[in-house]
Amino acid sequence: MTSTTSKPTRAATDEGADRLRTVRGRLQQLLASAGLVVIFAFFAIADSNFLNYGNVTNILFSTVVIGTLALGTTAVIIAGGIDLSIGTGMALCAVVSGVLIVNTGLPIPLGVLGTILFGGLIGLVNGVSVAVLKLPPFIATLAMMMVAQGLALVLSHSAPIYFSDHPGYSDISIGNLIPGSGFPNAVLVLALVAVVAGVLLNTTVLGRYTYAIGSNEDATALSGIAVRRWKIVIYVIGGLFTGLAGIMISARLGSAQPATGLGYELQAIAAVVIGGTSLSGGKGSIVGTLIGALIISVLNNGLQIMSIPQEWQNVILGVVILLAVYVDQARKRTA
Repeated sequence: MTSTTSKPTRAATDEGADRLRTVRGRLQQLLASAGLVVIFAFFAIADSNFLNYGNVTNILFSTVVIGTLALGTTAVIIAGGIDLSIGTGMALCAVVSGVLIVNTGLPIPLGVLGTILFGGLIGLVNGVSVAVLKLPPFIATLAMMMVAQGLALVLSHSAPIYFSDHPGYSDISIGNLIPGSGFPNAVLVLALVAVVAGVLLNTTVLGRYTYAIGSNEDATALSGIAVRRWKIVIYVIGGLFTGLAGIMISARLGSAQPATGLGYELQAIAAVVIGGTSLSGGKGSIVGTLIGALIISVLNNGLQIMSIPQEWQNVILGVVILLAVYVDQARKRTA
């Protein structure tokens, strides 16, 4: 009698816990959304130029690179990992795009495809290091960060590669599908890849396994899921987004700058955490990550308009990150 009644009770308890985690995740996303609205309203009141169409467009435009990197690393963090190589990996991918299109003379579409696939290769190396070699994600991706930084300088001979003879490349970022609108293509690209990322995480086997691995990797492995293989896939997908970010930043600048990249990984990870993704894994959303990326862009833009020195901008952003991590830890303690 006891055994037959305990099973449905345990199942009901698990279902209740899942619902509670879902409610808390949505609450965190709601808090991030409310924070974005408050920050936006504050700067709108502080400076009348903040709400100009051109400035709002600029905020969206400045979100593209950080947002693309953040989308890719969201799945990695949900799965309980971390990727510190996305910043310098992006710079390396930008250099690869310059080598393929400018130096080698490949058509722009093939160069773009090759660059994105190269980003996937970076993710593959990270995934194998973490899943097969069992290296801690922090150490494995830190090593890749240094490798990517060095390779970017080697392949470019420590000099920028300019796309002056390939104006179509810059149109990927700064062009306008709607002439005269002043709305850059880069924002449309970010919106498109955000939809793709959302579909992957919310409607596919990959998404379910990503959350499962981050929630309890051992239990996921015991259930018969090939955890190592799926971890590699997750890092590869993150690498593809890194490759795309390399395209977007080099198209925006009109050049591949090998020295760029350092610091971008911190802002991307910050966007993910601010958006409600737990650093301990198992929780997170694409919508939350986009909100986090917008919060960072709005903060940077608003502080610049108010002529706040760069060093204080970094201090304020650091405080925001600390608050986001504190909320995440507090939520975990009460779970």
